[in-house]
Amino acid sequence: MNSDRAIHAFSTLGDLIISNLETKSNADIIDTACQRNPWFNVHACTQALSSIAHHLLNKEKLMAWTEAYEFPARPMPQTVAIVMAGNIPLVGWHDLMCVLISGHTAQVKLSSKDDVLPKYLIAKLIEIEPAFAPRIHLVEMLRDFDAVIATGSTNTSRYFEYYFGKFKNILRKNRVSVAVLDGTETEHQMYLLGKDIFSYFGLGCRSVSKIYVPRAGYDFVALLDAFAPFSAEVDFNKYDNNYTYQKSIMLINKIPHLDTGFLLMREDKNLASAVSVLHYEYFDDNAQLNAELGAQKDAIQCIVGDVSKGIANVPFGQTQSPELWDYADGVDTLKFLLTL
Repeated sequence: MNSDRAIHAFSTLGDLIISNLETKSNADIIDTACQRNPWFNVHACTQALSSIAHHLLNKEKLMAWTEAYEFPARPMPQTVAIVMAGNIPLVGWHDLMCVLISGHTAQVKLSSKDDVLPKYLIAKLIEIEPAFAPRIHLVEMLRDFDAVIATGSTNTSRYFEYYFGKFKNILRKNRVSVAVLDGTETEHQMYLLGKDIFSYFGLGCRSVSKIYVPRAGYDFVALLDAFAPFSAEVDFNKYDNNYTYQKSIMLINKIPHLDTGFLLMREDKNLASAVSVLHYEYFDDNAQLNAELGAQKDAIQCIVGDVSKGIANVPFGQTQSPELWDYADGVDTLKFLLTL
């Protein structure tokens, strides 16, 4: 199958997703996915489907993406194992697309926490293009593969290295995202930052878990006021439980913090924060901040902010809408697959 045929199938799937977003059948699938993973809700699943349809399955973007690569005239298909994570809905879909469009066969180990939506989209894709059927294998145990793409936590990465180290591989660990503010942000930009923080309850590697603010006179009140539209997060039981627990810990241990009633903020050097907690750190100048971020680059997925100012690489509000060319950990997945 050439790339043009694959692009047609992918874009047709994108159109189908968009047309089905508000249908009962789609609602039933999402309800099943939410039952499978208590951290999924209707909004999160709909957001993931919509983002994939508009950014990863858009025909014009697919064409622009593939035009940047040289596809072999006579591809030598190999079997690529994909270990998908389950922290947010459909987090492994891009890897599957890369394997398929590069001409290889995918042997997919789905996460038990996110197997409903991927199976649904794969079934629809095969309906659109039956030639994909023999090239997508959903398995419980990986075997007889040539390369591997595995996404997991920092803990599971040790097992990945042990089991998959001898294969050509892309092995991903935990990463987090941060934001850089300078106090000149508009109310709308701060609201968009809220989307980067609260989407998927902060469970994604592209979710902002820490902000950097200037030491001199930064106004937290304006920032927290801009987050008010996200107060409904505490209506979700698991998020509220985390918020209540983290608040109790801070009060008992007399940890200085800011509290909006749905988000806790504390000054902390650590990049990663607990659900319902946002870390912040002061910086004195851009040179010092650049040096600090550079030293931690292997732990950071996105730096959010005003990209025109030379530090951030993702605009406010865009972390959870990655494009086809926004590769996880900065590793070009398609290039890796085309050179197998």
